[in-house]
Amino acid sequence: MSLTIRVVLFVAITISVCLILVRHLLISSIEHHFVQQDGEELAVIVHSIEEALVQHNGQVADEQQNLSLAVAGHHGVYYQVAIGGSGPFFSNSALDFVDVAKNAPVSTQFTQSDIQQWQLGDNMFRGVVTLIKTSNAEYRVISAIDMSFHSHFLTELRHSLWYILLGSCLLTLLAAWLAVYQGLSPLRGLSDKMRHIQTNKLDVRLDKHAVPSELEDMVYSFNHMLDRLEEGFLRLSYFSADIAHELRTPLTNIITQTQVSLSKARSNDEYRDLLFSNLEEQERLNKMISDMLLLAKSQNGLIKPQKQSLSLKEEINALFEFFEALAEESQIGLELTGNVTYVSADQTLLRHALTNLLSNAIRHTVAGQTVTVRLSEQNGDMISISVQNPGETIPQEHLTHLFDRFYRVDPSRQRHSDGAGLGLAIAKAIIEAQGGAINVESANGQTEFSILLHKAA
Repeated sequence: MSLTIRVVLFVAITISVCLILVRHLLISSIEHHFVQQDGEELAVIVHSIEEALVQHNGQVADEQQNLSLAVAGHHGVYYQVAIGGSGPFFSNSALDFVDVAKNAPVSTQFTQSDIQQWQLGDNMFRGVVTLIKTSNAEYRVISAIDMSFHSHFLTELRHSLWYILLGSCLLTLLAAWLAVYQGLSPLRGLSDKMRHIQTNKLDVRLDKHAVPSELEDMVYSFNHMLDRLEEGFLRLSYFSADIAHELRTPLTNIITQTQVSLSKARSNDEYRDLLFSNLEEQERLNKMISDMLLLAKSQNGLIKPQKQSLSLKEEINALFEFFEALAEESQIGLELTGNVTYVSADQTLLRHALTNLLSNAIRHTVAGQTVTVRLSEQNGDMISISVQNPGETIPQEHLTHLFDRFYRVDPSRQRHSDGAGLGLAIAKAIIEAQGGAINVESANGQTEFSILLHKAA
């Protein structure tokens, strides 16, 4: 159901209930007013009849004459007077109320609660039966007022109120529909602007000052979403360009070397050297594709670490043995400091991440210096693994991008010897998949990568 229909339907129900309630209250109030008005008029009639009977006490002829003049100037007023239990000896009209009033309560003092409603023929009457006592006789007086005028008025009023209620509902619904339609115009404007946003126009932003205050949060959230999308598309675009370049370089080397070798006859040793060279490029391609698959799995939550309790001292010493030859060749020392601690992690994934960090540290350490791995406890239940190497200080603006794919602080470096630029991105993906965190700091000629992992139980 559309928002307009919902609002209009809600307004319709609310207005209908309110108008029906107002109609009921108005009818009830008018009916109550008529009851009071008729009661007051009946009280006047009873009082006038009582005065006429007391004035000519016991003189029937004079009483009849006086009763005929007792009530004057009242329209639709009827009364009958009887002595004791006999029939009426006076009536101001041909209407007989004896039968309809025979079960009515008889009161000596007129009150509003004594008023009854009687139907005689097609007409309704309000009446009261009173007992008037004089020194010589006891009179039973039936007084009644015709309700036809009141009933006709109330019937017409009910019909009129139904028409007024219907007209008011329709007018209110029309006003509500126009208000909702006008109120939603800013949303339609936003929708038109959003419709023109495409992948090549992600720099478009909605103006939050051009919308009502209620929509400012939505515009802010939408613009923030566009910021993230634009950043994601830019990174994807750069990633596509970088990966194309990274894949093209080894393929170009393989093709060029093969073409050169086939340009003329070669010796077996030369062909063997070509195969070894091609194998090296193919292994590089294979590693790059494996790394990208690992990153793709991490992005989609497909990495499922098999955590176990690992001795960090044993794991890092094993990695030191693996990098010993490379470190000696580069005249770089490897050092482990800190308490012997156990960490809860996946052994294969942790080694992969630490291998990338150590390889990166050795590659950027000046000959004669030492790469240091420090172990410490953090906040009681966390383990910190810091890989620190001396070297050029990395500018602050580059630190937040070091874990991006193919990102390089110095784009002029040779990619072939410097790796594909996926190592730090893979390390971050592995650590975060195990519920940890990784951070980097660089100052005063020292660069430090810090890993936080959960301590083994």
